[in-house]
Amino acid sequence: MAPNEIVHKMFDNDAFSQWLGIAVEHVAKGECTLSMTIRKDMLNGFGIAHGAITYAIADSALAFASNSHGRQALSIDTSINHIESLKEGDLISAVAKENALKNKFGFYTVEIKKGNITVALFKGTVFRSDRQWTINS
Repeated sequence: MAPNEIVHKMFDNDAFSQWLGIAVEHVAKGECTLSMTIRKDMLNGFGIAHGAITYAIADSALAFASNSHGRQALSIDTSINHIESLKEGDLISAVAKENALKNKFGFYTVEIKKGNITVALFKGTVFRSDRQWTINS
């Protein structure tokens, strides 16, 4: 399957990414760009976006980028640095890039941005299974 087909198949079954309001902007082998708008129901008690929101879009970008090669991949280690706060109405993007691809592991960074401003940096490692993506998987 082509990277775009894999990501759209994954997204169609991903109720959480859909709930977030994520839009898939770009997909290629080892890459993915997503976007979404911060909503009121995503804010914490300080009136800013809960940290889990930027983590969630980054995690989705990691999943889509790492599965784009056609082998099913699962995250095994992730971390995030929150740099700037976000408010209701802010449009953000998550750009996942592959740093290294090995037989069993993949290493990725995801930059979460509001316009040209980096608001968070995410790092993820995935385990690459032997299972291939197919129309029926």
